[in-house]
Amino acid sequence: MSSPETLLSIAVDIGGTFTDISLLDRASGKVWRAKTPSVPSDPSEAFLTGIKLALADAGAPAFALGQVLHGTTVATNMILEGKGARAALVTTRGFRHVLAIGRQDIPRKANLYTWVKPARPVPASRIVEIDERIAPGGAVIESLDEKSVHAAAEAIRRMGVEAVGVCLLHAFANPEHERRAAEILRAELPGLAVTISTDVLPVVREYERSLTTVLNAIVMPGVTTYVRRLEQRLEAEKVAAPLLLMKSNGGVAGAAAIRQAPALTALSGPAAGVVGARAIAAACGIKDLITVDIGGTSADICLVKDGRIGLTQHGKVGEWPLPLPMVDMVTIGAGGGSIAAVENATLIVGPRSAGAHPGPAAYGLGGREATVTDAHVVLGHLPAKLLGGRMSLDVDAARNAIEERVALPLGLSVEAAARGALAILNNHMVGAVRVVSVERGHDPRQFTLVPFGGAGPLHGCALADLLGISSVMIPPAPGVLCADGLLAADLKAEFSRTLPKAGPIDVEAADTIFAFAELEAQAEEWLSEEGVPDAKRRKARVALLRYHGQGGEIAIAWVDTREGVEKAFTDEHQALYGFTLHAPIELVTLRVEATGLTAAPPHASLQPSSAFEPYDSAPVHFADGTSDVPLVDRATLGAGASFDGPVILTQLDTTTLVPPGWSGSVHETGAIILTRREGAVQ
Repeated sequence: MSSPETLLSIAVDIGGTFTDISLLDRASGKVWRAKTPSVPSDPSEAFLTGIKLALADAGAPAFALGQVLHGTTVATNMILEGKGARAALVTTRGFRHVLAIGRQDIPRKANLYTWVKPARPVPASRIVEIDERIAPGGAVIESLDEKSVHAAAEAIRRMGVEAVGVCLLHAFANPEHERRAAEILRAELPGLAVTISTDVLPVVREYERSLTTVLNAIVMPGVTTYVRRLEQRLEAEKVAAPLLLMKSNGGVAGAAAIRQAPALTALSGPAAGVVGARAIAAACGIKDLITVDIGGTSADICLVKDGRIGLTQHGKVGEWPLPLPMVDMVTIGAGGGSIAAVENATLIVGPRSAGAHPGPAAYGLGGREATVTDAHVVLGHLPAKLLGGRMSLDVDAARNAIEERVALPLGLSVEAAARGALAILNNHMVGAVRVVSVERGHDPRQFTLVPFGGAGPLHGCALADLLGISSVMIPPAPGVLCADGLLAADLKAEFSRTLPKAGPIDVEAADTIFAFAELEAQAEEWLSEEGVPDAKRRKARVALLRYHGQGGEIAIAWVDTREGVEKAFTDEHQALYGFTLHAPIELVTLRVEATGLTAAPPHASLQPSSAFEPYDSAPVHFADGTSDVPLVDRATLGAGASFDGPVILTQLDTTTLVPPGWSGSVHETGAIILTRREGAVQ
């Protein structure tokens, strides 16, 4: 861990459409931001382009960088697109079909009679069994037969795979056999990526643990190559700063840790945005917020209560459960690039996206499909130029796409078709907001909505109207908030152990006999490897509990009495499900969350100014007609400035639409607080 207080820190977040960059001088709090189109064929190209743009704006040399932070979707995309490495799995004899068996449930929205179990990422033909057996408590029942491991290596060699996962029965209780098997496989199969379950997910449940190990193996070669390429590009530019990568849990870790468990980076980009939103909200005195990150392809929704970002171990990537600690959010296919099309006389919006290439028709890159961005262009929500004037929008192309693909098939005007596409997308997102709020015992009307991402501020007030929310906060740089969030992220890791047998809560045994002492030692070792000073180290104990007979656990903060633990569990169960049971409470897994605090990025205070001077105006189509709406450069607004909608605020990274019925004021942090005026029609 560097000491970035006197040096520059740069954060790079690569999205499906754009790559966002934030460069921070931690001493002065000054920030330079840049945005450049992503390069799907080689994300590292946009990574370096963005760094050069930000450094050029700051007039700083590359060697002045003291820290490089990065959020990446490389692992996520490989899993979603099935483009990872060809992998094999080594398991205990008798468990070859654990992946094929899986679980008895089917996807929530699937048809019970027509759903077909998807092909597993590693078929049974590439799963090899070895002889060994460990008991749930960690005792060795059958010693590892190294001859069977050598035979497995020979079988794997003939398969022509690039990666191998090792997941042995009850290895979470005793990793000895897994580690020795991995040593043999690495010696026998040089050049192949080898990963073991106890380095990725050392907890109970064979299917989930095996699947996570396999997914980690599948993405390991690609992520390792990608990280190595980034380091080489940085080295060529004379950047000696350490590379830290964002994890799904909202923290960052060094490149070495990510190479070992690259699956930890799945969904890391959206996690950074939540961290950034929380930091800005806290500076504005807001503790309860719902974040909506709307990019080019997807929308990620997360609820933050009392300033705490919730973690879940029930996350999914595509069709696969990935029970690694990750920020608790819901992701749907809804973004600026979402395609609007008429199918069977019905308007469908998303989840298909035009992506970065060819992108929306308005981008002028050859796109012909009608997208959400094109709908905004047609309605006048977007100015003629984006990215500080570097990117012009083709209004005629956007209008033609909406007319040909939506308006004519439905017999609507172009404006009505565009409004219909936006209404459908907004209602999709409202459903996702309700999943993280209403379905978990929270009233969204008691929260502040924080929309960000390139398209978020265009939809914020419309979503708030649909949800009955009266307050919306627009961060200073919404379009690059995921990059800003990287600058606010701490180093973070979790260390877990499942108890030999679920049972009553024993505080003393949990502290010594079972795992907490051992897990905290592992946490200290990791913090030392990351170079975190003693004064910056934090550790938190967490317990995963359930009622006897339940199949899933709830995570709660550990307290030092059995009564306190049980009360925390029942309170959380009541909040989540609306009831409690008269049944014994069982302790299943213990976890230690290790944090290395980084210097909080200072928030520059805006100079007070009441000036509100539009630089132009433009016709904007609303449901009740067309209005001439002022266009205001957000950079000209000082702290304390206030205004009434309709207004369009423009800036480098996004555009904010303030519709009629809403008023805004500028906070000293640069955030804009929008409030629905009393009596305004929702």
